[in-house]
Amino acid sequence: MKLTGVEVLRVQMPLVAPFRTSFGTQAERELLLLRAVTSEGEGWGECGAMVDPLYSSEYVDGVEHVLRTFLVPALLAAGDLTANKVAPLLAKFKGHRMAKGALEMAVLDAELRAHGVSFGTALGSTTDSVPCGVSVGIMDSIPQLLDVVGGYLEAGYLRIKLKIEPGWDVEPVRAVRERFGDDILLQVDANTAYTLSDVPQLQRLDPFELLLIEQPLEEEDVLGHAELARHIRTPICLDESVVSARSAADAIKLGACRIVNIKPSRVGGYLEARRVHDVCAAHGVPVWCGGMIETGLGRAANVALASLPGFTLPGDTSASDRFYRADITEPFVLEAGRLPVPSGPGLGVTPIPARLAEVTTAKSWLTLD
Repeated sequence: MKLTGVEVLRVQMPLVAPFRTSFGTQAERELLLLRAVTSEGEGWGECGAMVDPLYSSEYVDGVEHVLRTFLVPALLAAGDLTANKVAPLLAKFKGHRMAKGALEMAVLDAELRAHGVSFGTALGSTTDSVPCGVSVGIMDSIPQLLDVVGGYLEAGYLRIKLKIEPGWDVEPVRAVRERFGDDILLQVDANTAYTLSDVPQLQRLDPFELLLIEQPLEEEDVLGHAELARHIRTPICLDESVVSARSAADAIKLGACRIVNIKPSRVGGYLEARRVHDVCAAHGVPVWCGGMIETGLGRAANVALASLPGFTLPGDTSASDRFYRADITEPFVLEAGRLPVPSGPGLGVTPIPARLAEVTTAKSWLTLD
């Protein structure tokens, strides 16, 4: 298979409601989609980077630049290409995992479509549906939070994740437990908002029997997480700190986490995400699939990944209508708290042309010509 060109599409999709985390508030999702055209057909990729470098150092304008200037030209000049060759071909370019991951995803989709193989089958799926959780942003008030959580539980979500930050942590958790009981699966996500000086405050979360606390400290502070783990009972889950299978193995060895959130975009693509899964499984560490407010393209791939055997906790693989009134693909619809794993070739979904055109704000064609 030879890569002949890549179309880069910039899309802007309004959210059903503003989504607030410790990083800030999003009212719309602006992101990059890639359409890889090859001698065997085409495939789609999606980049998880945000407009601003808040979640990671990558951001949409930077991703577009590095794709145009370095990454896509390297693959166009490579000759025979498979998805497994993408990472080695791009390894000389340091970092830029989200950009690389989007490009690898598009090549993998094209390759699998050409062979009639689904993402799930290629990655090692063991089930035809996955349990779903939902991420609940920081709210203006406790009553508002309780109304939102109640709605998600009524919709059938099997796990609730609350975004927290200093000043919005113990009381929201307490209120949710008091209203909905101890039986609901409940976890919190700090998005690096705390330091080791906050140990006494984080200890106050222990009585609520949370599934986990996600990324409480700064992403490079792996040793700090190991220290924190000695002072709290709530299991620590790492997100931003895990950028590869090697970093996952190191964090586990250091005792910095008991659970890992795998976001394919963050670790450089779905093939590396599978390796992270394998490392964690070998160490008996459960994993779950995180989300970056994906469109139906990224959601399809995430659901396929989440169907691997080591994903024993519900992920952030929520239905399309959690964030979007209208997705760019046929929507993913929650059924009894689960989403079906696409079974068609490649991602098993493609953009609806009219819908994609509505949300596309710019596009360009990258080729050697």
